[in-house]
Amino acid sequence: MTPNDEFLRAFFSVSLPPSEFRHRDHLRLAWLAVRRHGAGAAEEVVTAGIQRFAEHNIYGPLYHDTMPRFWVRLVAHAVSDRPEIASFEEFLAAYPLLLNKNTPLRHWSRDAMFGTDARMGWREPDLVALPF
Repeated sequence: MTPNDEFLRAFFSVSLPPSEFRHRDHLRLAWLAVRRHGAGAAEEVVTAGIQRFAEHNIYGPLYHDTMPRFWVRLVAHAVSDRPEIASFEEFLAAYPLLLNKNTPLRHWSRDAMFGTDARMGWREPDLVALPF
């Protein structure tokens, strides 16, 4: 089993400790899902997985639907731009903007991104439309 397979197994079996699932790990999950399932299916796999992971680890009320959908869409856009990148580390090196957790705030105001609507389901950006 590869390290990526082990990561996915631990995440989806909710045996991965929450302390080992930070922003970089969200990106890794999105990258693996996009590469394995395609952009559309990856969005559903990732959001359902994160919601389940959050609920299992008592963070269910903090689940935010727009945020992981944005990151999956951004990762999918980057993967489609550079499909030849086969290493996650190389992918991050090619797209360092992904590591900036404030990237969504280029598209959404804080009020819009952190409001109830965005937490409950996808909310279109209120500042700058997504280019993808």
